Amino acid sequence: MLPFSRFNRNIRTIRRYRTILGILIKYGFGQFVEQLNINYYLELGRKIVTLGTAPKEIERLGQPQRLRLALEELGPSFIKLGQLLSTRPDLVPREYIDELKKLQDRVPSVPQDKIRAAIEREFGYPVEEIFSEFDPEPIAAASIAQVHHGRLKDGTKVVFKIRRPGIVDVIETDLDILMGLAYLIEHHVPGGDLYDPVGLVREFRRTIHRELDFTREARTIERFAANFAGDETVHVPQIHWDYSGETVLTMEHIEGIKVSDLDRLRAEGYDLKVIASRGADLFLRQVLEFGLFHGDPHPGNIFILPENRVCMIDYGMVGHIGDELKRQIVDLLLAILQQDVDRIIDQLLYSGELTDESNIKALKRDLSEFIEDYYELPLQEIKVGKLLGDFVEILTHYRIRFPSDLMLLARALVAMEGLGRQLDPDFNMIGYLRPWLERLVKERLTPANLSRDFGRVAQSYLSLMRNLPTDIKEFINRVNRNKFKIDLEHRGLEKLITDLDKASNRISFSLLIAALIVGSSLIMQTDKGPLLFGFPILGFLGYSVAGILGLWLAIAILRSGRL
Repeated sequence: MLPFSRFNRNIRTIRRYRTILGILIKYGFGQFVEQLNINYYLELGRKIVTLGTAPKEIERLGQPQRLRLALEELGPSFIKLGQLLSTRPDLVPREYIDELKKLQDRVPSVPQDKIRAAIEREFGYPVEEIFSEFDPEPIAAASIAQVHHGRLKDGTKVVFKIRRPGIVDVIETDLDILMGLAYLIEHHVPGGDLYDPVGLVREFRRTIHRELDFTREARTIERFAANFAGDETVHVPQIHWDYSGETVLTMEHIEGIKVSDLDRLRAEGYDLKVIASRGADLFLRQVLEFGLFHGDPHPGNIFILPENRVCMIDYGMVGHIGDELKRQIVDLLLAILQQDVDRIIDQLLYSGELTDESNIKALKRDLSEFIEDYYELPLQEIKVGKLLGDFVEILTHYRIRFPSDLMLLARALVAMEGLGRQLDPDFNMIGYLRPWLERLVKERLTPANLSRDFGRVAQSYLSLMRNLPTDIKEFINRVNRNKFKIDLEHRGLEKLITDLDKASNRISFSLLIAALIVGSSLIMQTDKGPLLFGFPILGFLGYSVAGILGLWLAIAILRSGRL
């Protein structure tokens, strides 16, 4: 049985469980809800949700569409979860990815008085004492925050990003429920453990907590500004710290042209080829030089300033690439570009991403066919987005898992390539990527980097040798004291235990009903006790109770759908 600590069972959470499961059933996921067996784990005296069928108009939709509509109706936490899943082609089939990308994060704006109250709670002063102007009409309203124009007292034009009041409590409740559902999926849904739903919810919790705290986003923006300090081709919005906090982020108002507005860019004399080149350099520097990159570079988040300067906004979603992951990415991309199947396999084995279920011979065959498809193509005709998509599809088939930041990087790289090709039909991301990869490989071979790598390896072996005698001694002592334990976990038995519980309860009810009928029949053969129409009242009472219990049992069996 799963530990009950996994489930928050207060009244508000139970109501939210009913809402969530009811919406899932409404959109045709009743069988999935039944597999979770959630009534058993919440130990309620009655079902928290009754299974039914989806409306006819919903049944006609495909399952990916129904999932998207369900997530939108479930609210901000589930919309954000769907957006996270849309970045994980290693976990979610392509048809679901395409549909989840359509998730709408637009909701009605918060009334002006509540927004003003939120600002005053953050800073302790009325809005009029902080800003000379505050536009009550938001320029954007999403599920977590909304954005307004305004001016500081010194006349500086700014943009305010304000967290929606009460959103934290809503999201925390949903996160508790999602973690409980993740444990149920892992233990009850066939194959659910292969997708690590608990790990996915933990990742989602970390991501959304970062997004809720605007001081983190402000610090991230300042890191980007420090990384590109002195680069005249890039502009990063300035943060006004005196007017920013956990719930309010005040930043420079960017007056530029959206990168997707090609006609206006041409009309005002911008060089689209230069913009495409600078955008590619900007993104590749973020990834391969600094290890910190913008995770959502869609056209609405990129503005072009005078002199073809590139400015990215909205740093709520960023990815992090550590030195080890960067090394693996470089080696893997080089192996793909050099069409070296053995090196690709070696890299996957080294990184530990090749699972026991993977068939290496079949994987090698599919990778060889994948490389042959691109072998004859000139570099300018190779699309990095399609190449990465095909590569990920192969590895997903073999259940090879990826770090979440790597999947976010793949999506961002595809988006940047798409923008580059819109700006410049001759744009070729591989042309920008190859020199970076070659330079990073050469840098590894410098004496300084070689000595540093050797020092790390030596330190690791030294630590291993230092700890090994103690670990061996502790192991032997545990064996000698009979303290050596192996934890075994029976997985998938909870459903069997629950079904056995139900079956035994029904048998007990049936025996009780039979006993009442037999006892009442014996009483009917006597003339003792109060009589009704010449028969003992106790006999009538026994028949009545047996009839009620029998009807109750029959209804319960029919409602379960299992005769």
